[in-house]
Amino acid sequence: MRSLISALLLAAALAPGATLSYHVIGDEPGAWPAILSSVGLQDTATGTSSVFVLRGESPLTSAQWLARVRSGAFLILEGDSDIAAALGFKPGPTRVAVRSIVDIRAPKLSIVWEKQLEIAAHQLPPAARVFTRERWGNTPLMAGYKEGAGGVLWLAAAPGVQGYERFPYILQALADLGFEPPFRSHRLWAFYDGAYRSRVDLDYFAERWRQAGISALHVAAWHHYDGQNDTALQDLIQACHKQGILVYAWLELPHVSEKFWTGHPEWREKTALLQDAQLDWRKLVNLTNRDAFKAVSEGVRELITRFDWDGVNLAELYFESLEGYLNPARFTPMNDDVRREFKAQRGYDPIELFKDPAKEGMRDFLDFRAALAKRQQSEWIDEIEKVRKLRPYLDLTLTHVDDRYDTRMRDLLGADAAEVLPLLDHHDFTFLIEDPATLWNLGPQRYPQIAKSYQPLTPATGKLAIDINIVERYQDVYPTKQQTGTELFQLVQVASAAFPRVALYFENSILKQDLDLLPAAGAAVTKLEQQGRTLKLDSRYGVGLPWKGPALVNGKPWPVRNDEVLWLPPGPQSIEPGTRDAPHRLLEFNGDLRSATSSPKGLEFSYRSQSRALARVETPPAVMEVDGERIPPTMWGNTIVLPKGQHIVVMEWP
Repeated sequence: MRSLISALLLAAALAPGATLSYHVIGDEPGAWPAILSSVGLQDTATGTSSVFVLRGESPLTSAQWLARVRSGAFLILEGDSDIAAALGFKPGPTRVAVRSIVDIRAPKLSIVWEKQLEIAAHQLPPAARVFTRERWGNTPLMAGYKEGAGGVLWLAAAPGVQGYERFPYILQALADLGFEPPFRSHRLWAFYDGAYRSRVDLDYFAERWRQAGISALHVAAWHHYDGQNDTALQDLIQACHKQGILVYAWLELPHVSEKFWTGHPEWREKTALLQDAQLDWRKLVNLTNRDAFKAVSEGVRELITRFDWDGVNLAELYFESLEGYLNPARFTPMNDDVRREFKAQRGYDPIELFKDPAKEGMRDFLDFRAALAKRQQSEWIDEIEKVRKLRPYLDLTLTHVDDRYDTRMRDLLGADAAEVLPLLDHHDFTFLIEDPATLWNLGPQRYPQIAKSYQPLTPATGKLAIDINIVERYQDVYPTKQQTGTELFQLVQVASAAFPRVALYFENSILKQDLDLLPAAGAAVTKLEQQGRTLKLDSRYGVGLPWKGPALVNGKPWPVRNDEVLWLPPGPQSIEPGTRDAPHRLLEFNGDLRSATSSPKGLEFSYRSQSRALARVETPPAVMEVDGERIPPTMWGNTIVLPKGQHIVVMEWP
């Protein structure tokens, strides 16, 4: 009886519907572990409520299953079975050829199976809601219904080897039935281009980004290089700051701006055909030229100091193209300055390599080009360091395409991580590894392999991050061209376990139906165990737990929570329901929290942050001390701005 009471107390504290565990019944679990773990569920049959997948002979009767469901469990039925029939999902005599399907969340989205499958048309229980149908005949393929505190979800066929080949939105269907994932993260970064968000309610979007687990927005700064759209950018930064979201100036040098390109034809980069390097949307400038470099560096310095940025992202600062020298129409750099420098070293103009394909020497030029890219990256990091002397709180990110897992990138783009990463010995920045387009069709398990390939290159592995491209892929991929649903969650979950930071390119491409479950995918929990009324978990970077009411963390009242989520620091934590609430609360915090306590007067907490830290509170404090020094709080709405680095903060209220 005591253990039952303890479990009920924990269930009352966990948010209603919050589910901790899953269990697959059958000899072969299939892809279900990959599906369910992508939003944080742990492989164990214990917990206040669980997700059960029935793939084999059932150990319970349909009545027993319904009893479990009514008490908060979620039962997933795959295909035909006696239990499925008993619960109302009965196959009929008609069989349907299925290749293309429609999901209610995105009726216009093309969802196509790689291989056609014949499936029996099923009779459904009256209460069932159909989530997915065959596109042409409307035959139901995924449906479910709520029952008490839980729900039943039925799929007409297995989800596929990877878990997303047939039904991208299994987890969203579970959520519609009342399922809530066990964890939250607010550590994701996202790229933002205002050209895709003109005339929108920025306060609405900033709140939506925060709820989706996004803690920093990397904003396309080239649109504002020439003083255009300044008001829109200021409004964006203000809206993000109020929601506790950092804002970085995302630079795409050697693209500077449209106006700069038009006004300085003498500084335009050249391709190997000696044409102006206007490649896709980027219009490239010759930054090897010292006059051009000086003009652009002055413009970048003015751009950064004109706005209240939290950081700078030097992105893709190397050369074109993905076809390498085999496509001279896109190959750069071939400006006069580069050609002159190479000729002085090697004795001939590199343009001759493209006039005579049989001529030796391309290897020398590709090596020269990679060294030049590294030189430019170092040079621009030095330029940002000059700005940091004026604004020392600025964070710095260098976005660099992966050339370890896909080794062709060095010759194709001049990108050489092994040469750039030693700069971390002298500069403080995040090395954000961009997933190259050549790997977009591969599964999420590439991310641990990418992480492993970079570890020998630097001892500063905590400064490595990964950039996931969420875009339409040019390869033949199934069932959707763009990563969405379970595939997206698997990518984010596996990447979050392999890297300290995950960035998404870009926020506009994240489909609306994926936003609610995205924070769960970004949570990296390595251990979860329930012991009576106590929940023990371990996370590498901190995590949020759906929670209602007071909580004890490691035996002490814990003040870092809002009405929905209990925010926990990294490392092993022991959580149990409390009897009284902390007098004051820290609602959300974007830094690496180390400790926190509450007293009748206020809060004390310690943290570490590579950027300015943002703390959301219920009301502005009357008094604030940082490392023992009293300072007036800088407020953005109910968000307090705190300094970069490692600090102890004390806040007091009347």
